[in-house]
Amino acid sequence: MSLLRTAAGPAGLLLLIALAALVSRPLMPIDETRYVGVAWEMWLSGDHLVMLKNGEPYSHKPPMLFWLINLGWNLFGVNEAWPRLVSLLASWGGMLLTAALARRLWPGDVRSEAAALWILASTGLWMLSSTLVMFDVPLAVCVLTGLLGILKASDGAMLRGFLLLALAIGLGVLTKGPVVLLHLLPPALLAPWWRPGLAWRRWYGGLGLAVLGGALLALAWAVPAGIRGGEAYRHAIFWGQTANRMVKSFAHQRPLWWYLPLLPALLFPWLLSPALWRAALDLRRQSGFDSGLRFCLCWASPVFVAFSFISGKQVHYLVPLMPAFALAAGRLTARIERASLAVPAGLFAVAGAAMSFFALAGMPGKPGAWEAVPLWPGLLVMLLAALAFWQGGRPQRWMPALAGLSAGSYLLLHLYIADHAFARFTVEPLAAAVRHWQEQGAAVANLGRYHDQFQFPGRLRQPVTELTAANVTPWLTQHPDGIVVAYLDTRRDKIEPREFLARQPFRGKQAYLMTVDQARASGVLGSIPASNQDEE
Repeated sequence: MSLLRTAAGPAGLLLLIALAALVSRPLMPIDETRYVGVAWEMWLSGDHLVMLKNGEPYSHKPPMLFWLINLGWNLFGVNEAWPRLVSLLASWGGMLLTAALARRLWPGDVRSEAAALWILASTGLWMLSSTLVMFDVPLAVCVLTGLLGILKASDGAMLRGFLLLALAIGLGVLTKGPVVLLHLLPPALLAPWWRPGLAWRRWYGGLGLAVLGGALLALAWAVPAGIRGGEAYRHAIFWGQTANRMVKSFAHQRPLWWYLPLLPALLFPWLLSPALWRAALDLRRQSGFDSGLRFCLCWASPVFVAFSFISGKQVHYLVPLMPAFALAAGRLTARIERASLAVPAGLFAVAGAAMSFFALAGMPGKPGAWEAVPLWPGLLVMLLAALAFWQGGRPQRWMPALAGLSAGSYLLLHLYIADHAFARFTVEPLAAAVRHWQEQGAAVANLGRYHDQFQFPGRLRQPVTELTAANVTPWLTQHPDGIVVAYLDTRRDKIEPREFLARQPFRGKQAYLMTVDQARASGVLGSIPASNQDEE
């Protein structure tokens, strides 16, 4: 079975999900709008060394994602679709690399390879991440490339393998920073367990040279960027961001066990499949872990433990571990001909019934809340659940059936919430209004922390001033005819402006565009928040 034929079905599922996301929701504030906004400012400035956010040097993330977005804009013109397809293309690349790893771990076992791809393409966290403008799926591609290099080196091609590892480390640092080493070093350092018999002096020497080579590749950007960006920017990219994030991450933001209760949802529906658990128990009783499963264990376990101990936790940190789960689960379940899908199909059927109930009964709330949703997506989810349950009893059909149920339901969920996703999360109306007033010569300011959320949706060519308690009075004095963007929770705040230029929902609040006089009269300037949005 050729690689393209093996990957065609899973890749098609991801394509359908990505297209559904494109038509059913906008760029989501604050992360997606911020990152595309930084790419937009790179496009405007033409500077590919020092990124800008709202006109100021931006050191929180390396440049790779912004380079990829600008590359696509150079080829296809500036548009919203391309940035949202970068993760899909990276996801496809990650699937091909996962297949390549499967062939190295279990040569000749085509069924394990195919199973890993079906599982990866339909696992909850991977599906979600493949539709977001984020760094984690591109980082996963770098991690998988490095792991392929480690396997090549362990099979005897040390020069080619460690060169590939060095390339992966360098690109990984340029994608999301030194965290790539956390993903790659554990399986490399633990190689004596999963691949006995290597020449360890050569192995660890080659590993050290690969890390050095990757660092030099990353420095090819960091050194000229630090020179051009100045002392503060140089300190941030070489030391400040990494050190500060590590210090802050131990501030007990989330407990040690925080990831554990999320795993059933992140690995849904496969972790809840009885077939997977039975296969794991049977394998352990019969022959234990083979070399490939040991490799997956050395890859995923140390990273998961490390992220659990680091208190600054985010769900998307685990995205590069999804191929490890897919490979191990694919290996365990590849020999299963038939499997009962009663449990996952039943859960999906219940979810479809709930969707249909809310469509029939309506969802009460204020204007703009969830007042009406379509009936047909919920009905189709129930139909998919019934089809998957039926196919589970047919030879070699249960895995594509469960993958199709998972991906199809995820696609239908996008369409189910489409109208409300655009109404509640799009920032284009207010961004267009901000651009209009900037083009009229007015100074526009954001009350509280500003995360570039209007820059790309409004195609702004000027920064938006961020108003804080320290600069609000001088700015108001200097710009009596200025325009202010304010954010209020009208359910709790006693202030609700009667006069304003524009208004729209924004992340559970109402965003208002007002003149300075309207802002003074409404009282919104009396209390300036430290931040309107989450920290990066």
